[in-house]
Amino acid sequence: MAFALAAPVTAQSQDQAQQFCVADPAAVTARAAITPPDAPLPEALIRALDAAVRGALDEAAAPGVIAGVVTPEGRWSGAWGVADPETDAAMEVGMHTRIGSVTKTFTGTALMQLAEAGKLSLDDTIDQYVPGVPNGDIITLRHLASMTSGLLSYTQADPFLDLFFSDPSLHYTPQDLLDFAFPGSPIFAPGEKFNYSNTNTVLLGLVIEQVTGQDIDTVFTSMILDPLGLTETTGPDGAALMPEPYPQGFTLQGDAATPAAPSNATHWDPSWGWTAGGMISTLDDLLVYGRSLGTGKGLLGAEAQQERLRSFPEPAGYGIAMGCVDGWVGHTGELPGYNTTVFYDTTTDTTVVVQANSDIPSGDCGDEDVLPDNPEDLACSSPASRVFEALSVALGHPFSMTPTASAE
Repeated sequence: MAFALAAPVTAQSQDQAQQFCVADPAAVTARAAITPPDAPLPEALIRALDAAVRGALDEAAAPGVIAGVVTPEGRWSGAWGVADPETDAAMEVGMHTRIGSVTKTFTGTALMQLAEAGKLSLDDTIDQYVPGVPNGDIITLRHLASMTSGLLSYTQADPFLDLFFSDPSLHYTPQDLLDFAFPGSPIFAPGEKFNYSNTNTVLLGLVIEQVTGQDIDTVFTSMILDPLGLTETTGPDGAALMPEPYPQGFTLQGDAATPAAPSNATHWDPSWGWTAGGMISTLDDLLVYGRSLGTGKGLLGAEAQQERLRSFPEPAGYGIAMGCVDGWVGHTGELPGYNTTVFYDTTTDTTVVVQANSDIPSGDCGDEDVLPDNPEDLACSSPASRVFEALSVALGHPFSMTPTASAE
């Protein structure tokens, strides 16, 4: 069974890059910090966006979705489907969902902020902060942030999978997670290639706590949430309980789930995600955050943000704790029960967010578990990603996880 905390944008190798995924980082960082416009988008575009969501939701394996778009001209948002199939309660804008690996972008942003302040260097080795890491005297913070460390992801370790799937209520410390990963590490030399590993971002969380002398929720609040006014976003340490209102989240992961009877994962303990995937947020907060993630406004100075925007392979790849495809920068997040996409189009200054109350894929998904009515003639996709790709088409700048033969 697949165990997904995120579905990252990847590329074959960093050394294949011929040009940047973001065409003009300086122009992106020069954009003004703005208050999201209250004006609605043009009626024709609203109809196209609504049709895109409805069509994609029909093909997705999710009870409901929440979606929003902000452009320089205006904003649009809505909710479709149900938040709880048992009660038939409707999905609503403003509901909180677990955002999975979108959390990694917060961790990467805090890392960049500390580097910008001179409190650490991305070229520091991890053994300067955390002892006992395999190849710790070689692996740099940059390797960790760009997923090129060679450390096994703890979510790919059989002992962790066996324990988690048998009892999703168990609580884990960051050290517990590292203890699952280190016996199988390294799987390649640092910097040799890309391999998406949640272990990397847990280590970065420990680095951030050590450098600041504060717990990660305090760091995220003071450095990201408060400056951006993200009042409905919860850090990894405080995410055990879902704030009201929230939809029920469904998954085929875990020993109890079957295609005919997915498990309700709403209250599964999220501590295993920590700084790799443990946060909670809402549509409005993520729309604000998504633009700041792309432009750096309110988070990073122009030089630091431009470094981040130049860290991607072309035409698609993973940079400093976020991905890029043809100018779209951001991240997807999957946690059992929930799926989120947060992307910013650097070419049009457009932010798109989708939240789904399911992480169940649909389409031609190989050995992955799918629902009985799965549309096998479609490419495999998670619910939020399927809706986001449909919205990107309606917006006139199609996003694809595999835009050319160079992407895996």
